[in-house]
Amino acid sequence: MDVDRPAPGEHLNPGEPTTPRQAASVIVLRDGSDGLEVLLLRRNPNARFMGGAWVFPGGAVDAHEGEGDLSHRIAAVREVEEEAGLRLPDPAALVKFSRWITPPQIAIRFDTHFFLAPLPRGQEPRADGEEMVALGWHAPAGALDAHRRGALQLVFPTIKQLEQLAGFPSATALLEWAEGREVVAVEPRVLMTGEAARLVLPGEPGYP
Repeated sequence: MDVDRPAPGEHLNPGEPTTPRQAASVIVLRDGSDGLEVLLLRRNPNARFMGGAWVFPGGAVDAHEGEGDLSHRIAAVREVEEEAGLRLPDPAALVKFSRWITPPQIAIRFDTHFFLAPLPRGQEPRADGEEMVALGWHAPAGALDAHRRGALQLVFPTIKQLEQLAGFPSATALLEWAEGREVVAVEPRVLMTGEAARLVLPGEPGYP
């Protein structure tokens, strides 16, 4: 994926890489009339970081939430309630899906653990109206198509995860596939060609 500038709020760092801040995010799932749907929320356009982007609910791990896997799960549950008004029943029930680390060439970095969770029965999401100003259920392929048409602003990790999610016909199939699998961290790199920046993933040409 070629980009001519960092994502909103992201700036290239010419010096030593900063230490990524621990973060957690939840991909909330449901089955719609045409199959798997995921919850995306729109960040406040006035936000300094990723303003206007559609993202999965999530955020940084707070210091009091501890360290390790449990801290990410606790933060994930908290963020979903704060941003989307959903109460997930049990942090231990979250299913690990992926882990993305912001490229070392970016100034503000996160080490984000992504989890899967079905929409709790009897609950409906609502945007908090401050950090998140809108929400919607999207088939992964539909969200990607909307992004290509310029109707949905997405950032690189969200795009790549939607591409992977698009291969599953239902929430059940996705959860069964993800349960118990080993998650390997993905750390994209930024390659500069003149003034243009190109994001590359492990295994792609040019990845150091």
